[in-house]
Amino acid sequence: MAQWTSAVGPAQLARQLQAQQARPAVPGARKPPAYRALADGVRLLVLEGRVPVAARLPAERELAVALSVSRTTVAAAYEALRTEGFLESRRGAGSWTAVPAGNPLPARGLEPLPPESLGSMIDLGCAALPAPEPWLTRAIQGALEELPPYAHTHGDYPAGLPALRQMLADRYTERGIPTMPEQIMVTTGAMGAMDAICHLFAGRGERIAVESPSYANILQLMRETGARLVPVAMTEGLGGWDLPRWRQVLRDAAPRLAYVVADFHNPTGALADEDQRRQLVEAARSAGTVLVVDETMVELHLDEGMDMPRRVCAFDPAGATVLTVGSASKAFWAGMRIGWVRASPDVIRSLVAARAYADLGTPVLEQLGVNWLMRTGGWQEAVALRRDQARENRDALVSAVRAELPEWEFEVPSGGLTLWVRTGGLSGSRLAEVGERVGIRVPSGPRFGVDGAFEGYVRLPFTVAGPVAEEAAARLAAAARLVGSGGGAGVESPRSFVA
Repeated sequence: MAQWTSAVGPAQLARQLQAQQARPAVPGARKPPAYRALADGVRLLVLEGRVPVAARLPAERELAVALSVSRTTVAAAYEALRTEGFLESRRGAGSWTAVPAGNPLPARGLEPLPPESLGSMIDLGCAALPAPEPWLTRAIQGALEELPPYAHTHGDYPAGLPALRQMLADRYTERGIPTMPEQIMVTTGAMGAMDAICHLFAGRGERIAVESPSYANILQLMRETGARLVPVAMTEGLGGWDLPRWRQVLRDAAPRLAYVVADFHNPTGALADEDQRRQLVEAARSAGTVLVVDETMVELHLDEGMDMPRRVCAFDPAGATVLTVGSASKAFWAGMRIGWVRASPDVIRSLVAARAYADLGTPVLEQLGVNWLMRTGGWQEAVALRRDQARENRDALVSAVRAELPEWEFEVPSGGLTLWVRTGGLSGSRLAEVGERVGIRVPSGPRFGVDGAFEGYVRLPFTVAGPVAEEAAARLAAAARLVGSGGGAGVESPRSFVA
């Protein structure tokens, strides 16, 4: 009986490996033998979850042809992986990926570290901040006071509590986008909203156009629904969308869905201007593509005196082309798993009907908490605290990285929670791997791309400040030196660092 549960084709694996090797050479770095570079490349793909554990790898001859190397090179790489515990083989069944005994299975997304691991590890993997107290406590207390009438019901509200749907609709209306509660569905976080949308609109094999780079967890969600991702490159720096490319992709690929982050894009931090928003909506409408707009970062404008552009849905007020996804997770707290979709009433009805086969509804108490915050003005106070904290963290992290790693390149975004950094020719995957050994967890660029793109990048979130930001930059610099010298084996464990 075969031990593998999925398979990776030779062309797919070759693309991922070649993307790793396409980065610029680091001056003075030792070039490993071809078989060792190939083994290291496969190992990194497994450790990052971009090649699943228990995935059957191509036969030696097939991969040699795809990579234009000798079969001997592939055979030696496979043997090295078997020796290290990253490959298992059996005659007649082929070879499949594994992880050595005692190693944790690689994460497919950007899950936060468990609290017990934070004493010695600085976690820059998750772009989330602690709750803005005292507002979380006040919201839960307010929700508890309003809970008794709901406790006498069945508690299932597939479209969301009527009071919160009305509140969210009113907030859009106040921003000049007339909205009825029938245009709102409350979900379990933004991920719950995206999952519902993907299952309704993009079945297995459907095309979804995505920014390149884009948010790693959403990309993985789309892959697991069986969608075919069509990447559309962002412009350099903070320029945002490349509209000619978007028009071409929408016209030629005819994707069923397109997913974009217009406000402080994750990971680049770009902010689309009003003209870009108008043009993209028009292009999507002409192509018959449903445009899904992620607004989870929209309230996190950090620079003083900013004039924010109108929401993307302002250019499609009826919601026929634009589906808007919002959330309390980034602006308030990730532990408050409340998200929402704004769309036309018929789309909302379809989403609600489909939800009966998923989670039935979102927890009532948390919905009451968000509604209490928005009704009392606590939301605005909490978001102001969040902006102050994110601004302080951003400035501290930028200063620390510039001091420790002056060769790394980035532009400072005016909002959001992430810094997209070019690593001076170093492999982002290797930085991530070595970083964990020196006490810094950082996601590599390829997590945010399709088929191994962005090997020369890492994403740094605004989650640390002061001495912790300085220590994080110092550990990144240590990892960079090890990667640049071709080292990293047997790295000393980090000292405990508690913020």
